[in-house]
Amino acid sequence: MLAYYLKLARMSLRRNRALTVLMILTIAVGIGATMTTLTVFRTLSGNPIPDKSERLFRVQLDMYPQDSQDSEPPDDVSRFDAEALLAEGRAKRQVITAWSDTVIQGGEGSEPMLTSTRSASADFFPMFNVPLRYGQPWQASEDAAAARVAVITDELNEKLFAGGNSVGKDVRINGTTFRIVGVMAPWRPTPRFYDNNVSAFSRPELAIVPYHTARDLNWSASGNMNCFAMYEGAHTDLNAPCAWLQYWVELESPGQAGDFKRYLENYSAKQKDAGRFSRPPNVRLRDVMAWLDYTRVVPADVKLQLWLALGFLAVCLVNVVGLMLAKFLRRSGEIGVRRALGASRRQIFLQLLVEGGLIGLIGGAAGLLLAFLGLWGVRQQPSAYAELAQMNLPMLLTTFVIAVAASLLAALLPAWRAMHIPPAIQLKLQ
Repeated sequence: MLAYYLKLARMSLRRNRALTVLMILTIAVGIGATMTTLTVFRTLSGNPIPDKSERLFRVQLDMYPQDSQDSEPPDDVSRFDAEALLAEGRAKRQVITAWSDTVIQGGEGSEPMLTSTRSASADFFPMFNVPLRYGQPWQASEDAAAARVAVITDELNEKLFAGGNSVGKDVRINGTTFRIVGVMAPWRPTPRFYDNNVSAFSRPELAIVPYHTARDLNWSASGNMNCFAMYEGAHTDLNAPCAWLQYWVELESPGQAGDFKRYLENYSAKQKDAGRFSRPPNVRLRDVMAWLDYTRVVPADVKLQLWLALGFLAVCLVNVVGLMLAKFLRRSGEIGVRRALGASRRQIFLQLLVEGGLIGLIGGAAGLLLAFLGLWGVRQQPSAYAELAQMNLPMLLTTFVIAVAASLLAALLPAWRAMHIPPAIQLKLQ
């Protein structure tokens, strides 16, 4: 029966080509606008590490002075607190991380590059599922010894060594020679949840070195630096009252979050007793998705564009409803004859729904082309997330699902009106 309905639908679409083209274009424009903005929104709001996002937690401790009006703790933690928590090792894994502006240079004669380098404790790689193409990350003992070792990205490996296995070779960072112990495979979590202070959609730093190595070399800190009291020394000193390090923990299960939060509250209480903290314990322990929601990584203009596109799609559907009503009711004579020959109202209704679904399928294909064009336009923008606007297979399939579902929804009222056409009156008119 479906094949028969499809045959009738194709015949009907050919009979009134102008109206058919108008309906298809209306759906295509609405679908194109919707899928362009929906693809961008889905890319920016996705789960960057789905296999363990509910077990990774960002730690926040309240270092604000007593008279502060902030109810939320700072996003980052101080060096003293980060190193103290790392030393106590109460989680399955824990990571201190930060980034610095650096100058990187390969072998003799290579041009220096001004770029950024990340410093991190040894658990950075297993905690965040960083893939390595060659070599291996450093161990905790090497971090504690401030070893001059580094893991570089495949991008930097290509620039400095023309690809291949560069493990064991040297790279100079800020004038210091580092031995390469690992080369990362392509890796770009989106959003960049582990450090979204500056940009949640930029590429990872070209090199990663041990945290204690960066501190031993007195590298300056880039990104946020929140200080809460006067301090004569460097803001990155161990006892500086400044929050600038990102601290993450991985727990065995989400259920351990309550116990770990109580541990942080006890730690904060001890720091208050010692005079380091001014306010009562006020800690936060947010998993990856809660952290991204708290920091509002999805730009407001992207959300607004999505709502506008959905509204535009609704307007397009209202117009399609009117066009389908005109098209179906103009076939009153044909429908009356079919009813007189024994077709039930249900059969008429299903026939017209199939025709509406076919219109949606064709409109979805045309809308997909418009969506590709729209995403190309997004990639030409100077935004940090522009290059991420790519259509993948799930979104491609979603395009057709939305198009067909929307056209079926638009066809409900016209089909319902058409199936109630009295056959006797139509036969008399014929």
